[in-house]
Amino acid sequence: MIMRRIFPTIHAIEPLTADDADAVSDLHHKGFQVSWSADEFTAFLMSEGVFGYAARQQGAPRDRPAGFVLARQAAGEGEVLTVAVDPASRGCGLGRELMDAVIRHLRGDRAEALFLEVDEANRAALALYTRLGFRQVGRRPGYYRQFGGGEACVMRLDL
Repeated sequence: MIMRRIFPTIHAIEPLTADDADAVSDLHHKGFQVSWSADEFTAFLMSEGVFGYAARQQGAPRDRPAGFVLARQAAGEGEVLTVAVDPASRGCGLGRELMDAVIRHLRGDRAEALFLEVDEANRAALALYTRLGFRQVGRRPGYYRQFGGGEACVMRLDL
């Protein structure tokens, strides 16, 4: 017998605002050993060139996003700062939807490339980024070692 996980319907991918800082900080804490505070998220979201998106489940409280992405843009390039998906919502395509929103945003602004760093041990994220067309352009040895990971893969997507 094959058991299938049933995922809640996603209502929308919406822009992040500083009002989302507490919620995304809580979600970030679920996915990372060293997480960012609500004040750090507020500072990012108030910074020039920084933008992000939240995935909100239909019927869920606004302060409980299922996932989010935070990125910044400068000098014709974008950088993904962080992505987090609630453990209960992983495996249903939210990461892709969030990354697609960032890519559309940057293409709309005529950015030339999008960069990110990912722990080489994070196979799910590496697979997603490869499917999206990212290619590895560098490594940072030991970058994630302090967090129990390994090298950082620096990846680029030409827009």
